[in-house]
Amino acid sequence: MAQALGFDFGTTNTVMALAQASGSTHSVKFTSRAGEADSMRTALSFMKDPLAGAASLKVEAGHAAIRQFIDHPGECRFLQSIKTFAASALFQGTLIFAKRQTFEDLMEVFVRRLRTYAGESWPSDISRIVTGRPVHFAGANPNPDLAMERYSEALTRFGFPEMHFVYEPVAAAFYFAQHLKTDATVLVADFGGGTTDYSIIRFESSAGKLKATPVGYSGVGVAGDHFDYRMIDQIVAPQIGKGTYFKSFDKRLEVPSSWYANFGRWNQLSIFKTSREFTELKKLVRSSLDPEKLETFVDLVEHDEGYPLYQAVSATKIALSSSDEAEFNFAPLGRGGKKMIRRSDFENWIAEDLERIKAALDDVLVKTNTPPNQIDKVFLTGGTSFVPAVRRIFTERFDTDKIESGGELLSIAHGLALIGEREDIAQWTV
Repeated sequence: MAQALGFDFGTTNTVMALAQASGSTHSVKFTSRAGEADSMRTALSFMKDPLAGAASLKVEAGHAAIRQFIDHPGECRFLQSIKTFAASALFQGTLIFAKRQTFEDLMEVFVRRLRTYAGESWPSDISRIVTGRPVHFAGANPNPDLAMERYSEALTRFGFPEMHFVYEPVAAAFYFAQHLKTDATVLVADFGGGTTDYSIIRFESSAGKLKATPVGYSGVGVAGDHFDYRMIDQIVAPQIGKGTYFKSFDKRLEVPSSWYANFGRWNQLSIFKTSREFTELKKLVRSSLDPEKLETFVDLVEHDEGYPLYQAVSATKIALSSSDEAEFNFAPLGRGGKKMIRRSDFENWIAEDLERIKAALDDVLVKTNTPPNQIDKVFLTGGTSFVPAVRRIFTERFDTDKIESGGELLSIAHGLALIGEREDIAQWTV
């Protein structure tokens, strides 16, 4: 009988896993109009449903939300990476078809859709839900206490008997530890969409049981989404007017750079589309010194090109993980949308982010008084761990044979479920 539900609520992807008394775990399968999957994009789409009444909305999550958005771009409100709003006091909600939805509302809607997609594979006998959280939330001034309040409020609405929160890299460490053959001090680096988190844990086997002792944690609100933004800022933003000027009476003023930050963080594009700033942008075309570029900017927003741009950026980033050069191809930009990108240029663009990732690693080693030679295993998880410049951070500090990767999407959820079965669960909760 299933007891513990591990809930990895990620910036980019969400996974749920169930643990059983036998110590085994398995992913919850989701079946939606987009097919069956054991991970779901952390995305929501809302569309009016005339067949169900004027006040009713057709809500989809994950890949089905993306499909609904692509099929009905002008009729659909699309939100992605909603986790990035969790720790922001500035985010008090967003209007969706004239109804304000708070973060708690959005998280609840998302989980309810996952429960529906899970169908009969969603157990009725869950004794506790164990939810992951980053060591440091994403955002300029994140408030982790606020994020935990919002998580708790949203999940309380489901009536789970127990709720626990565990650092995501700790959960990944538990997943990795199942394959250890000897006692080991393990450093886990979890590269998500919005955060990079580290955990050091000492694992020892005693009388056939795994004993784990936490050593320390660290993290930084920088990860894969930041790399995507750097690429957009360097390749796309200059072609749609960043750095250009407009005339205001007798003055020559620069187009606000904040508009491009919204475009670069593509998950916020649908919010920007309904904002006062976008209305101002459209008016500014007439007084722009480079009107064609701003017209292209407006067209990209109005035609909801955020997701295709994300796909183009991701494809280029993945290709650069195995090649010194790769083609960026984004047709909506016309001739300017096809360009060869060198890995060396990409690494220069993300240099500031890499330094912050390095600093967080040094921080956990220093504050726990753990020199690199005392780390027995290094476990890298998350898609960004494949970026060569990121891997070099670890190969420069640790012996190559100590470094392992795996479970890029599943490790945290399954680790959370394993922790949920432990009698000493309180030791591992935040």
